[in-house]
Amino acid sequence: MTPELSDVTRTRNGRPVHHWRRDVVELAALFTAVAVADAVANLIGHGPDGPALLVISAVVLAATAGFHTWWARRHGHAPPIGDTDAPAPSGARETGARETGARDSGAGDAGETVLWRMRTTVRDEPGSLAALCTVLAGQRIDILNLQTHPLAHGTVDEFLLRAPAGLAASGISGTVSRAGGAETWIERADAHDLVDAPTRVLGLATRTALDAAELPLALRQLLGRCTIRSSPAKSPGSGRPTAATPVEGVLEDTVMRLRTPEGGTVTVERPHPPFTPTEFARARALVELDARLGPRIPHGRDVLTLPRGNAITVRRADARDIEAAKAMHERCSPDTLTKRYHGPVGDADRYLDHLLSPRFGRTLAVQTASGRLVGLGHLLWDGDETEVALLVEDDWQRRGIGGELLGRLVTMAVEAGCESVYAVTRASNTGMVAAMRGLGLPLDYQIEEGTLVITARLDAATAASRLPHGSERRS
Repeated sequence: MTPELSDVTRTRNGRPVHHWRRDVVELAALFTAVAVADAVANLIGHGPDGPALLVISAVVLAATAGFHTWWARRHGHAPPIGDTDAPAPSGARETGARETGARDSGAGDAGETVLWRMRTTVRDEPGSLAALCTVLAGQRIDILNLQTHPLAHGTVDEFLLRAPAGLAASGISGTVSRAGGAETWIERADAHDLVDAPTRVLGLATRTALDAAELPLALRQLLGRCTIRSSPAKSPGSGRPTAATPVEGVLEDTVMRLRTPEGGTVTVERPHPPFTPTEFARARALVELDARLGPRIPHGRDVLTLPRGNAITVRRADARDIEAAKAMHERCSPDTLTKRYHGPVGDADRYLDHLLSPRFGRTLAVQTASGRLVGLGHLLWDGDETEVALLVEDDWQRRGIGGELLGRLVTMAVEAGCESVYAVTRASNTGMVAAMRGLGLPLDYQIEEGTLVITARLDAATAASRLPHGSERRS
């Protein structure tokens, strides 16, 4: 163990320091104390008032000691206010901790908070983002997530904010404008937006990889509230080519067009804010992933027993079922085809390329034990809306196939986040009307020139009730 250095052995500039002056002073004080003590002793022992002087000195010393004790107890030994270096007594620390905890708890319960998604354009120069963050902090707005989208004339910053519930969107926008933000757009967010962008994009890519019909839904979730329309390479029914889109796609303010592998176009549009090059690149990457993977659908299938005892299989269908669907058309009566396609019977086959493409929705097929196709159910993405359509071969009608298909299509619509589904039919198509009523959902009816449009309103609670029951599943 190394001994502590005394005052004598401490060094200054590498040489020992000897405090001889202090030693001389201490020695002089000692001699003075001895001389005073000797004088007092002679005064007390030989003076006439020696004993009285001794008693008076004892009383004075006792009074001085008592006064010192009383003063120390009254004022305590706590450090003065503002002395942050001195440790506080344990009792004071506990009291302060309780008071601080109470203040923090009160601050947390003072008001609720809400989530906001906000975009704003800031100047591309040092300090612009820092100034914006400073004013947001001044309004007690917490930044949970931040993405930057570089542009030629500036930077678009996308924020996920947690703000006091009493702070309106206009107040936040005004604060941002005063800090230099321009073209600010803001809307309410929810807990799903708390997922960071890379995780969300990877999840959407996984869904797209598993099912080609997920591409439009993935684009909608990636880009927020937007309208997505898919256009085939040829117009259904006419066979004429549609307007071509460049392979690299087109970005025009609030509209982007992306080319599909078969030559069609996916158009994404929203009223605001404008799409950024970063969003365009992400959307194009999803479309390229879909193109590289080629046609694919989930391979699951359900084997059901109809009330009459017939066994059927319900599975996903795609363009590989076109020939089987054409054969079913040949077995259907002209009245059945007219109710389904609302046009000339000879044009029915021309719609199959569109209907069975996963680019435009999802299709369920019903086949018998022998493998013959006897029914098709379509869930079609129509911009912001979703259409359902059914076709069941005449010999297999009124056996519950239409209701089974419709229930499964509605389940898919709920899982995809659709708010409603609609069916276009004729007022004389009692089978379709009965199937829609059998859903047990709120329905709206509109009739125009013999065409009946039935709209069913959906919510998340309908998902469980629309799932098929009692079915034997197999992969």
